Amino acid sequence: MLATKQAVASDFGGASASYEGAARLQRKMGDAMLETIAQPVPQDATVIDLGCGTGWYTRQLAQRFGAHTVGVDLAPGMLAFAKAQSKALSKAPSNALRPETIQWLEADAERLPLAGQSVDLIYSNLMIQWCHNPQGVLRECQRVLRPGGQLWVSTLLLGTLQELQQAWTLADPHQQHVNGFISAADFAATTVEILPAAQWRSQMITLDYPTPMALMNELRQLGAGYKDIQRRKTATAPGRLKQMCQNYPQQPDGSIVASYHAGWLEWRKPLLTPLTCD
Repeated sequence: MLATKQAVASDFGGASASYEGAARLQRKMGDAMLETIAQPVPQDATVIDLGCGTGWYTRQLAQRFGAHTVGVDLAPGMLAFAKAQSKALSKAPSNALRPETIQWLEADAERLPLAGQSVDLIYSNLMIQWCHNPQGVLRECQRVLRPGGQLWVSTLLLGTLQELQQAWTLADPHQQHVNGFISAADFAATTVEILPAAQWRSQMITLDYPTPMALMNELRQLGAGYKDIQRRKTATAPGRLKQMCQNYPQQPDGSIVASYHAGWLEWRKPLLTPLTCD
């Protein structure tokens, strides 16, 4: 995928108000990752939610670990929403969230303005696939983690939205409409190179939709529409949309499914080996 960082930030920032209501896949993958984190962090730890979006998991991490938690995102619109939402939720009588435990930081994940070995845990849910240089993100995570620090990343892989891709190829063969994703083999190879001994798993997840247009609307509400710089600058013709919908494979009841090739990465930075004298 070739898209400017400004376009990525603008698309997601513009979807901040509708994002949480449409984030079915994000919750499914983020919850699975959060439930897997078994190792505690020190009371004085620093926890990063990298690509925090609306701050949903930033708040979950802050409540779970009671640590200084930093929500990092490239999109100013997302951060503004996250700040406002967290402030409002902290005022609810039943909410244990202390807003002073959360810091919000506008930053590029490929160039984090953080000191080396300053972070104890990095959690990143469905962010890295939107980056120009995923390898650079992993290297930055490796750099800022303390020895013994934990990295948890989820991503989307080749095969995601394959039904939508096929339907658009038939309806509009000379124009790309679906974001491209790295293959599982390539991502695993990249991970092993940068993060030795990282644990890696993948799974195909399917979600149900009443119609192809419902899927398209959900992607729009997430800010996850097609982002390549070669995308059409004008609206897609109604005839092409209709043909895409007709080409999309249907279930017996007329509904559809969309496939998402999900990947999860877990890595613990090795502890420093103490020097010994012979």
